Amino acid sequence: MLKLPGIPDKYAEALEGLLEGKEAPAAGRGKPKPKIRNLRSTLQRIWSYLADAKGILVLVCVLVVVSSVLSLLSPLWLGMAIDTYLVRRDGSGLLLLLGGLAAVYLVQTAATVLQNYLMIGTAQKAVAAMRADVFAQLQRLPIPYFAKRQHGELMSRFTNDIDNVSQTLSSSFIQICSSVITFTGMLAVMLWLSPLLTLITMTVVPVMFLGMKWITRRTGRLFRAQQKDMGAFNGFIEETLSGQLIVKTFGREEQVKAAFGERNRRLQTSAYWAQTYSGFISKLMIMLNNMSFAVIAAAGGVLAYKGLVTIGVIITFTEYARQFVRPLNDLATQYNTLLAAVAGAERAFEILDEEEERDEPGAAAVTEVQGEIEFRDVTFGYGEGAPALADLSFQVKPGQTAALVGTTGAGKTTVVQLLTRFYEIDSGQILLDGQDIRTLQRSSLRRIMGFVLQDSVLFDATIRENIRYGRLDAADGEVEQAAKLANAHGFISKLPQGYDTVLHQGGGGISHGQKQLLAIARAMLADPAILILDEATSSIDTVTEMRIQEALSRLMQGRTNLVIAHRLNTIREADLIVVLERGRAAEQGSHEELMERKGAYCALYEARAQEEEAEPEAG
Repeated sequence: MLKLPGIPDKYAEALEGLLEGKEAPAAGRGKPKPKIRNLRSTLQRIWSYLADAKGILVLVCVLVVVSSVLSLLSPLWLGMAIDTYLVRRDGSGLLLLLGGLAAVYLVQTAATVLQNYLMIGTAQKAVAAMRADVFAQLQRLPIPYFAKRQHGELMSRFTNDIDNVSQTLSSSFIQICSSVITFTGMLAVMLWLSPLLTLITMTVVPVMFLGMKWITRRTGRLFRAQQKDMGAFNGFIEETLSGQLIVKTFGREEQVKAAFGERNRRLQTSAYWAQTYSGFISKLMIMLNNMSFAVIAAAGGVLAYKGLVTIGVIITFTEYARQFVRPLNDLATQYNTLLAAVAGAERAFEILDEEEERDEPGAAAVTEVQGEIEFRDVTFGYGEGAPALADLSFQVKPGQTAALVGTTGAGKTTVVQLLTRFYEIDSGQILLDGQDIRTLQRSSLRRIMGFVLQDSVLFDATIRENIRYGRLDAADGEVEQAAKLANAHGFISKLPQGYDTVLHQGGGGISHGQKQLLAIARAMLADPAILILDEATSSIDTVTEMRIQEALSRLMQGRTNLVIAHRLNTIREADLIVVLERGRAAEQGSHEELMERKGAYCALYEARAQEEEAEPEAG
């Protein structure tokens, strides 16, 4: 088994399986490391982003041919200088040849600079289009896709993996073309000068190709393993940074560092072997280059002694031998780089290949909305195990306020997720104004809904722009009017830049209650037909809650409201209260009706009342 200082045996064992060509389980995760599934298909998809720049690519190819051919002239002319001019002591001819070499070098340099300039611009344009496609696809994917994946891992695909493609397109295309032309041209010139000496020189090539084949067959798996470990590593970092408050609150710094160390070692291991095996190629090329040089020097000396070749030819061959391995080395190196890029591209293309949120054929746009909501025998489960909702039925009339109450995990938030079609029901029907919402366009359905959630999401933008997110075409006066109705205008006016104050990191610099007021202002500006409040006043002090409740009362007027309730005053005022227990509707009715029944709601209400009475004493 492979042994590395500081690397646990379980990681070394997994990598040893990879190097032997087995689908060994990933270290510590029990899943096989996938290899590149379809090299040709992925390359074709990468090429599709370059197809619009065919003219520039043709020009780049011409410049590559020019620079490659010119690079072949200097060894050839050096041999000619020895045989033609030095032997004959022709000084003028030698000076003329040296002047020609200087011109060759200038033209070659200009061609190289121009081809790099054109290729880098083309590559960056193609990668920008790829990033745009991936980002656009992320906007089309359903919510369950994001719920099952670490955000940091998705970020790694969006950044690191696509960056690998960018680096490969910027340099590898030119180097591969140049290497092929240089090798072909060099071989042709060598055969023209001396077929026998060329044959002797080629004796090292089979050894070289066997070595490269053995190495490159493993590097594809290793580079994909490295990219996957990098994604998991980034996901852990993102998760830890966003959860720093919880980490510090529970004093879990040491455990987090230990978990980081394990992932770091895993990435270290896969990166070590990917880079090590990739680095073997250059070392192999150097060794074979030295062997080739020695073979040419020995064989050339014998042939020159017998008068079969000239000294100039031997000098040309030794120069070519010195350069001979370079294009092959470049090809092998670029092949490894290409594998890393393909591995990254595959991970990015996996996002593009995910099934998008699609409306059913013939889905209609929502036009006039009365606001009647009905759940009819709805059953839904997130996966294996007991369903989150089972045979749930209730009806909310237009303009009514319905409150969903129940213990944690009863299914309150799931109701909202299904109403907005973030998730699809397993059976039953959800009706809007008597029409099954599955026959409606998702985007149109969501546009008639406004949301004020427990954790208000604010963007890295000004307060004005955050409120205007509710309706992008709203004028400044409408934005300020919405803020006044939401009781947010007062605190906004006291900020140094007022409505132009930039909020950073999800609203840093303002309180939780102020964030909620901005969320209410945003919903007020959107003017939705259906309003959804998800624990909108939880974790708020009494004074702030009064301001928020006043703003919510204005916002809820004339709309159908669906409230995930926590505070008792919100529960009391609801037209309909649905008590959920393990995904089922245990009771339904108004506050007074349910209290008279002395059932589940009454018990819950009295328990909440005792909790709220105890809060001032605890404070």
